[in-house]
Amino acid sequence: MRILSELTKDASISVPQLSKKLNMNASVLYSRIKRLVKRNLIEKFTVVVNEEMLGIGVKATVGINRDPKLKEPIHSELVKIPQVRTLSEVTGRFDIIVNLSSRTLEELHNVVIERIGKIEGVQNTETFVEMQRTEKEPMYAVKTSLTR
Repeated sequence: MRILSELTKDASISVPQLSKKLNMNASVLYSRIKRLVKRNLIEKFTVVVNEEMLGIGVKATVGINRDPKLKEPIHSELVKIPQVRTLSEVTGRFDIIVNLSSRTLEELHNVVIERIGKIEGVQNTETFVEMQRTEKEPMYAVKTSLTR
């Protein structure tokens, strides 16, 4: 859990640096990381991009209600939209939750109204614009009675 926690914070940390931080032999650490990858507990090492520096200043979540008979064509159209980041089928008030990123509110408006709203079978949408984000440690990174 400590290895996962540290790699989640900074996947670019070197094995020697991480071994010092965790007070663990580097060769043991390297083999444990390799085993975590082999067992698919670590799916990939990635980069977090500062999207604001790229001009992406607006993030939003859109709840969508759809015609159940048109699930696949709606899904296919949504994934074609470049601003769509994630797409989840959910229970509750909406059928689909879509996370979007755009440069401006105007661009977001155009995507929701002109692209998503005009997909055949989309019955209605509700948009939630992100005002502020607070990131927190993943559950496995926090010491609990389960991770002693």
